[in-house]
Amino acid sequence: MKIVNLDGYTTNPGDLSWDFLKKYTDDVTVYDRTSEDDVVARAKGADILIINKTVLTCDILQKLSPELRYIGLQSTGYNVVDLKTATQLGITVCNIPSYSTNAVAQQVFAFILHFTNQVELHSESVHNGDWCKCPDFCYTLSPLAELSGKTIGIIGFGSIGKRVAQIAESFDMQILIHSRSHKDLRGFKNARQVKKDELFSVSDFITCHCPLTAETENLINADSLSKMKSSAVLINTSRGPVVDENALANALNTGKIAGAALDVLKKEPADSENPLLNAKNCIITPHIAWAAKETRARLLSILDRNIECYLAGKSQNKVN
Repeated sequence: MKIVNLDGYTTNPGDLSWDFLKKYTDDVTVYDRTSEDDVVARAKGADILIINKTVLTCDILQKLSPELRYIGLQSTGYNVVDLKTATQLGITVCNIPSYSTNAVAQQVFAFILHFTNQVELHSESVHNGDWCKCPDFCYTLSPLAELSGKTIGIIGFGSIGKRVAQIAESFDMQILIHSRSHKDLRGFKNARQVKKDELFSVSDFITCHCPLTAETENLINADSLSKMKSSAVLINTSRGPVVDENALANALNTGKIAGAALDVLKKEPADSENPLLNAKNCIITPHIAWAAKETRARLLSILDRNIECYLAGKSQNKVN
């Protein structure tokens, strides 16, 4: 049996280990990353193929068949694989659900607290000597705000959306939820499910946790942004294409909303021409919400278990 990992670096840049794969076979190859032109050559002959963001098209899968029997994703999303073709060729595809819930929710509140507390701004000011020159024991460079009483709008109420709501309740925030289906909100004292327009118009913070579908692509657009309060902040840690980036840049630059914080973009790595790179009050991190060491270790543990179950004839986390 042959196992090939085409893009293992982001999951394990060297602080974890791939040795668990060797319990299945001695023929294990792990590449840090693989260009589109090298996918077939590197993956040819593999029984098990592990990927993160490497795209496996219909043509590529056909070239890797019949040897390829299993694709193990290092992610929750599986839009990089042509599932229809994989199914037709008898290739099992398994993902990694719910491994990054806490880390992504933590990133959401790191973004929120950036806007309410401006820690970095004030720390830089102190280190620049401003406090030494100040006649008072304290000073502020921007308005500070409590989260208590503020309203957070959560779009998508899966495991991450729920975790965000739980943390928001600990800050005594009001919680608005928009989801395609009715959600059981028992256990939440400050949460209610609302229509999209109400969420956009009332929320102080709007955070996206929905999957990327035809319905959610460009969900954040000029129309929805126009409904937001001028003091509101948009947060996206879900999928880049959920946001119309030109519309968001325009809303930020014209003061229609107060700020945005994004961990994902439509094109990754970022395009130097992306209008958000120079937009006002726009925080962007390089898709790191999932990347805490504990989270990545959990991912590898589930990846290992997925392979073990598949080889035992009882696949778990199968998406096709």
